[in-house]
Amino acid sequence: MSKKFVFSLSVSVITLSNLFLPVVSHAASPLEAQITSAIQHGPRFKTDQLVVQYRTNSDVATSMQQAKFAPLKKAHIKFLKRQKQREDGKGDLVLAHLPSGAENISGMAAAIEQVQQDPNVEFAEPNWVLHHPISKPMPMPSDEYFQSGELWGMYGDRTQPANPYGSQAAEVWRTGKHPTDCSDVMVGVIDEGIMTNHPDLSASIWQNKFDPVDGIDNDGNGFIDDANGWDFYHNDNSINDGPIEFHGTHIAGVIAAEGNNGIGVAGVCWKAKLISAKFMDFDGGDTVNAIKAIDYITDLKRRHKLNIVATNNSWGGGGYSKAMIDAIKRAEKANILFVAAAGNDSTDNDVNPLYPASYPNNNIISVAALNPMGQISFISNFGKSSVDIAAPGEEIISTIPWFDGEATYAYDSGTSMAAPFVTGAVAMYAHYHPHAKAHKIKQALLRSAEPTPDFAETTTSGGRLNIPALLRR
Repeated sequence: MSKKFVFSLSVSVITLSNLFLPVVSHAASPLEAQITSAIQHGPRFKTDQLVVQYRTNSDVATSMQQAKFAPLKKAHIKFLKRQKQREDGKGDLVLAHLPSGAENISGMAAAIEQVQQDPNVEFAEPNWVLHHPISKPMPMPSDEYFQSGELWGMYGDRTQPANPYGSQAAEVWRTGKHPTDCSDVMVGVIDEGIMTNHPDLSASIWQNKFDPVDGIDNDGNGFIDDANGWDFYHNDNSINDGPIEFHGTHIAGVIAAEGNNGIGVAGVCWKAKLISAKFMDFDGGDTVNAIKAIDYITDLKRRHKLNIVATNNSWGGGGYSKAMIDAIKRAEKANILFVAAAGNDSTDNDVNPLYPASYPNNNIISVAALNPMGQISFISNFGKSSVDIAAPGEEIISTIPWFDGEATYAYDSGTSMAAPFVTGAVAMYAHYHPHAKAHKIKQALLRSAEPTPDFAETTTSGGRLNIPALLRR
């Protein structure tokens, strides 16, 4: 048992062999059995339609006029392939819209049998409804706090455990349709440092192959041996300075903690690579080092063509800074989104701006906090024109640095916890839409927000994070 602390549908596609229905005798049972067998494997048919293949040189119009068999007497015909257009020597292929639908399997089988008695008809078959191939749903992840019901921010309304106000991330995991390994995507964590050897995070830590640890600045970016990032607070490459700095590690776990590994928690986008740009300790940081951290991430993307899609910025305060706006703009030009916590003062950012969340840059996504009941968190800032979307932000359990040599996790609340849900969602979208630009991802995120009463007049999107809806954009 790890230590825990408290701070403030499976369907298949019918194969082509199943689609063909050969001519059968008048007895209904074999055909009914074949249709029944096909339906048990997932597909359905259009109840008022038949696909009919006529024999070579058959006159479909005459055959229809002389039809002795009820299904085609008043059917509306649409030619799918005319005989003269075919190279295989077959006759016309038509779609027959039946005036009286076959509402069940026996009715469809009877209609097909009657039509196939026409000597001009080679075969008839249903117009099947097909589906995307979806693998068997994966079980819920084995992570301890997911199983215990404490990881509510990841749940969906159909997961076990469930919470309809969670980010619905687990709805994506459970389908098995999407790979859960986001290791092709990178995000910057601009905050305190990250504990790189936490067992739930070690697989998610970026390794700088361009600057191996040898005392030399191999990639020429001005930072010697920045193996996992850089500490701008102390100006060295040690991005983790002990258990007292838990904030950055907590955020890292929400974004990308390894899922289904039997311990602790699961992040939104499992194993997305986290680059630490540390500029603050538990007492905070300053504007100059924040700008250095932002520019460091931007330079890594430009210099090495890394797939960095976003930075997480769960911090704020101070006055308006044109220099910081310019740094965020440089990130925007590099196609990097800037996900920012809206603040924890219970105030309206439209009236009292909180920076950097309230800066006007187009790549900023400002995030409010949602509680497990679907309401705005009592501490969260808001703003109809300045705060974009809400995400889980109360009672969020995630990774923190070691205590007493054991893997450790803790609860925390605030917009600091809400922002990394959105950062993880951005990473997941970029994983499934690898060529999407930053503005497209932001647009998809806001348009996919789940309408929520508490956020209708307090955010630009009017709702909360819904990851499956985002991925469908």
